[in-house]
Amino acid sequence: MIIKLKKFGTTLVSRQSGKEAFLAFGPTLESAADTDDIIIDFVGVITFSPSWGDEFITPIYKKYKDRLALKNISNSSVVATLKILEDINKTSFRKVS
Repeated sequence: MIIKLKKFGTTLVSRQSGKEAFLAFGPTLESAADTDDIIIDFVGVITFSPSWGDEFITPIYKKYKDRLALKNISNSSVVATLKILEDINKTSFRKVS
């Protein structure tokens, strides 16, 4: 399953909007097969804040662990936020091209 974050906007910045995005996407996420990887695609995202990411990515990581992978993460805002989230979750997210 591929989650294209751009569908939630190009500026992903508030804790509240991150939580709303996660809740809105939750039913679709639940439909993923037990063996499907969950790939979060950052293409088109301009600004990505730690608060938005913590509300959206952290719960996905906690549920799917090694099945989670990140794609198109070259944007400096995305890189910085992912580093913070990795530190908070004491992990290193899997990246794919």
